Amino acid sequence: MSKRYEQAAKMVDSNKLYTVNDAVALLSQFPKTKFNETVDLSFNLGVDPKHADQLVRGTVVLPNGTGKSVRVAVFAQGDKVKEAQEAGADFVGFKDLVEKIKGGWADFDVAVASPETMSEVGKLGKVLGPKGLMPSPKAGTVTPNIGRAVKEVKAGRIEFKVDKDGNLHMVVGKSSFAKEKLAENIVAAIESVIHARPAAVKGQYLRGIALSSTMSPGIRLDIAKFAAKE
Repeated sequence: MSKRYEQAAKMVDSNKLYTVNDAVALLSQFPKTKFNETVDLSFNLGVDPKHADQLVRGTVVLPNGTGKSVRVAVFAQGDKVKEAQEAGADFVGFKDLVEKIKGGWADFDVAVASPETMSEVGKLGKVLGPKGLMPSPKAGTVTPNIGRAVKEVKAGRIEFKVDKDGNLHMVVGKSSFAKEKLAENIVAAIESVIHARPAAVKGQYLRGIALSSTMSPGIRLDIAKFAAKE
């Protein structure tokens, strides 16, 4: 461990559960790095992802964005092309874009597709699927509302999905964010995960949430008031 990490770890009471505001305040007091760290939330959920009806998946539009510039590729044709371009898409195409990706290109962060293009885009499943870039109706990235989808992704809409161990990780901003803006993002993220609770899940759903930055130890959050909303 680095000296910076050890210093930060000494500032965290491992026996304490912090409110969102207190956790954000503590995070801001950690020794600084030379770069703008990404801030993450890590969830431990009371689900069994082996069962399809207990998968947790959804999207959230963070009110203050992620702090990251998102490159969006759009599969569209006709009027949808102009709509995507006007909304700020970085790359727009259809069969030409499909062929480019088949050739190994994948210089984008999110792919959005209009429904009528999926007969061709679906052929990219084996290429984009493993990279987490395949457009999906559940993620809101296969939609007739191309312009709105692009704007939301650019503004900070992110997709989340539980892993095979029942954990879920989500970017909620950057260490340079004002404390109140970071706190707003964290609350929005937590509430979105609560909203995504599968009906098949029984018992405690939120088991634990920790806040951390790229180079910091985790800060455990007090989830009592959030758990009451389950």
